[in-house]
Amino acid sequence: MTQAVKIRPVVPTDYEAWLPLWDGYNRFYGRFGETALSLDITRLTWARFFDGLEPMHAMVAERGDGTLVGLVHYLYHRSTLMAGPTCYLHDLFTLESERGKGVARALIEAVYAAAKAARAERVYWLTHETNHTAMQLYDKVADLSGFVVYRKPL
Repeated sequence: MTQAVKIRPVVPTDYEAWLPLWDGYNRFYGRFGETALSLDITRLTWARFFDGLEPMHAMVAERGDGTLVGLVHYLYHRSTLMAGPTCYLHDLFTLESERGKGVARALIEAVYAAAKAARAERVYWLTHETNHTAMQLYDKVADLSGFVVYRKPL
């Protein structure tokens, strides 16, 4: 039987345990080596989680022995379509050894609960079209919007 995970907000002392998860997430999306995020961006991201003026938040999945096995980052923003805030689930990652064990689902459900408590009216996220394994879960916990994303680096 798989040991249960606890989902909780990050605390400043989690940095050293969070960093390998963050690096794993970035590696999954091809950001490593020459294309790696700068350490300045990583440090800025981490600092935002603890800045009360920032709408960015982070939670981790922790095993009973204290090992961090997953992360989720999310933020709130306004929408022209509804009165309450919208929650954007920005990053979701679990260790490869934890996949299929309910960790990602628990992280998503924790974001749903936080967003509901913040009176958000919607939670949404993006994933790469090749991320078929994750999409099997996403199809069970949310609705596919049908929108296509366009972007332009500036």
